[in-house]
Amino acid sequence: MPEKHRQFELLVAALLPQLFRYAYWLGRDRTLAEDVVQEALLRAWKSFDSLTDHAKAKSWLLTIVRREHARHFEGLRPVFTDVDELELADTEYSPVEADADVRDVRRLMATLDPEYREPLVLQVVLGCTCEEIAELMSLSRPAVLTRLFRARKKLTEMIENPRKRAGGGV
Repeated sequence: MPEKHRQFELLVAALLPQLFRYAYWLGRDRTLAEDVVQEALLRAWKSFDSLTDHAKAKSWLLTIVRREHARHFEGLRPVFTDVDELELADTEYSPVEADADVRDVRRLMATLDPEYREPLVLQVVLGCTCEEIAELMSLSRPAVLTRLFRARKKLTEMIENPRKRAGGGV
């Protein structure tokens, strides 16, 4: 097996659960997440030579997943779904998910506006740094910090005051 193939396989094997989890959080649909990740990996393979710093592979692949997810919706008309009908369990990839409190917090996270939910998921679920999130979302580091602060504040309010949960986003 050529060295390039082996390097790519090792990279993907290490990051595949995180890529899938991120795609799932973006689209809240397991089948869509699988398709997005598959297409993203195909694109990543085609441009693997452009990855000069393997230390940045995680943010590089997450960026490709994010762009592939957006590409999936180009030209499509949105279908609206009642948030209360969505099931967002992700137990296959996180044994901690069995904890009811963690499930509740994740459900609340899912109700945040996307501009606040995405950086919070990137940091809390995928372990990205503020710099990686800023790069992925094309934001400044202070903007990322502001969004993370607001997301956490809203989550705290929803946990402490269940009546505010009905309000949804930030």
